Amino acid sequence: MTATQHAPLYQFAHGRTGDKGDRSNISVIAYDARDFDHLVAHVTEDAVRVLFAARQPRAVKRYVVPSIQAMNFVIDGVLDGGVNDALNLDTHGKALAFLLLGLPIPLPPRLAGGAA
Repeated sequence: MTATQHAPLYQFAHGRTGDKGDRSNISVIAYDARDFDHLVAHVTEDAVRVLFAARQPRAVKRYVVPSIQAMNFVIDGVLDGGVNDALNLDTHGKALAFLLLGLPIPLPPRLAGGAA
């Protein structure tokens, strides 16, 4: 049996980030509609919660939008209180999309030798 090959999420999707107070929302949009179901299976609330563990999120909620092959993650408590309260350099949370897009996921079946 061969080991599963992984690649960073950014190879299959791009992201956008917004913020309001201590809440960040990160959209993940598939480059190729054929990969969307695979991304939904692997970019889960639990995977995002683990990835952001160092920022100690209070809650992670995922909204799936199949019509545009996208997901939106709403992550509470990751902006150190928000723009007016935070002492970190990224008080708007813009770089958080890059953290999420670095998430390693298994290759989609069409690239791992599976069906298209």
